[in-house]
Amino acid sequence: MSTTNSNPPEAHRETLVQAEHLSRVIENKVQRTVILDDLSFRIPTGSLFAINGPSGSGKSTLLNILTGIDQPTSGTILFMGQAIRSMNENQLAKWRGKNVGIVFQFFQLLPTLTAEENVLLALELSRTIPRSQWRARTAECLELVGLADKAKRLPSELSGGQQQRIAIARALANQPPVLVADEPTGNLDSKTANEVFDLLASLTQQGKTVIYVTHDPLLAARATHRINLLDGKIVGGDGLVAVTAGSEEAEA
Repeated sequence: MSTTNSNPPEAHRETLVQAEHLSRVIENKVQRTVILDDLSFRIPTGSLFAINGPSGSGKSTLLNILTGIDQPTSGTILFMGQAIRSMNENQLAKWRGKNVGIVFQFFQLLPTLTAEENVLLALELSRTIPRSQWRARTAECLELVGLADKAKRLPSELSGGQQQRIAIARALANQPPVLVADEPTGNLDSKTANEVFDLLASLTQQGKTVIYVTHDPLLAARATHRINLLDGKIVGGDGLVAVTAGSEEAEA
């Protein structure tokens, strides 16, 4: 079942991300490969934002650029008003730890740690929350994803859907305003995928912004906003702004 979005009307939303003329090019002596080609768009705060397209369209590269894991060859990004290209690696790491939670397709849980310990590790690494609050925050996150009773289980003792829920709890641990997810349901069966996506979508009701990559047009259609990529370019609009859910017209 799709999650109903009750966020503020578009006109009242602030811009979380403003991307202008982003390009990513890899060059060597033999060839020049354009991965992203002059992308400009914005992501509203509190939105459920999809980056959609087939394999090889540049989706994951764009997601990495938005979070400062990769750098564009040219163009600018303002993320929550900050120019992330101007930060050095240490500044970027601190910024990500405070502002961005990352959910991976293949969960990336440490196999020798329990569900509880995987979430605790995120708090220990970032140290954005006082140590005295770590246990309570971990319990809160596990409760949020419906797995408080699995806190002492190892990843090998959990289903794929449960592992992804733990990964979401870990991403939420530091109370980031933004979650990014790279094909978060790509390794799950359809029923479990819908349940996990419903969980991600529900986070926007708590004021989070969720940015996700998907090759699935049905999941992309559930977004409040999206861009469709093909061969590194935005298609389906004028290439300047995101396409709003329910319309193939560019936003005003």
